[in-house]
Amino acid sequence: MGFGLLRLYSHRFCGDRLFYDALLPSVSKPQNVDFVSAGGYALGYLGGGLLLLLNVMMFQNPEAWGLADKIVAVKASFVTVGVWWFVFSLPLFFFVKEPYAKREQPFAVVFRKTLRELSGTLLRLFRMKEAFHFMLAYCLYIDGVHTIIKMAVDFGVSIGFQTSDLIKALLIVQFVGFPAGFLFGYLGQKWNVKKSILVGISCYVVVVFWAIRMQTVQEFFMMATLIGLVQGCVQALSRSLYTRLIPKENAGEFFGFYNLAGKAASVLGPTLVGLVTYFSGSNRWGISSLLILLISGGAILLFKVKNPQLAPANQ
Repeated sequence: MGFGLLRLYSHRFCGDRLFYDALLPSVSKPQNVDFVSAGGYALGYLGGGLLLLLNVMMFQNPEAWGLADKIVAVKASFVTVGVWWFVFSLPLFFFVKEPYAKREQPFAVVFRKTLRELSGTLLRLFRMKEAFHFMLAYCLYIDGVHTIIKMAVDFGVSIGFQTSDLIKALLIVQFVGFPAGFLFGYLGQKWNVKKSILVGISCYVVVVFWAIRMQTVQEFFMMATLIGLVQGCVQALSRSLYTRLIPKENAGEFFGFYNLAGKAASVLGPTLVGLVTYFSGSNRWGISSLLILLISGGAILLFKVKNPQLAPANQ
């Protein structure tokens, strides 16, 4: 039952991310887009960590929370996630404006117009070489990152770690990710956003090599610390770099492809790990296959994508 609680936090609902990400150009300026993007992820790690800690306490001692047993505690955890999302969405609903919102039209009209414009936006993305190369790199390396995130619990179980150890590792990632998110946001803003992403990808390469030989739970905790340091960096700075490469007034359309690419590519990593594990008979060799995604994505980012210093003018 504890594994169900862990998967509640390792497989998160992401349907709203398109609209959330598309607001980034509107709520930040070109000179602070990296810090704003990273700050969003950092606070998300803090909030997720606090809620996870609360749910773990509910699961370990349900009677103290007025719950019948651990099964009820897990069900109640789902309710708390929904309430948490609702409460912390209220500031967005009431205080964040959309400066590029157009005149309201009936949904059917907007839907038909969206379908007509979809192919045009895709062709436009193909013609924007920097953005297109970034999307290709992003699909590869973020698939490796997401696969590590999603399969960490199963990998820990497969090599014999206890539920309590896996929970501690997730808490480490969440609470280390909070200050690290702000740190890398500042680093990307003041140093070089592309190089900062490459540092994060390099750390994930180290994590994969480490996982192949990992033996002790202490090593697992150290790996969790390293992941916590760079996970928000890769996610947040990828978003802010993409923001710099696309026209601000069309952020919604372009972030639609950004999120679609990230979700569609997420099939490749687990499939690759599964196939290699099946044919090799070793889950450690399966995890090692993620090096293909991380290294190839990082190479495309390094050699094919420039580091823009300012958001582009209208294109």
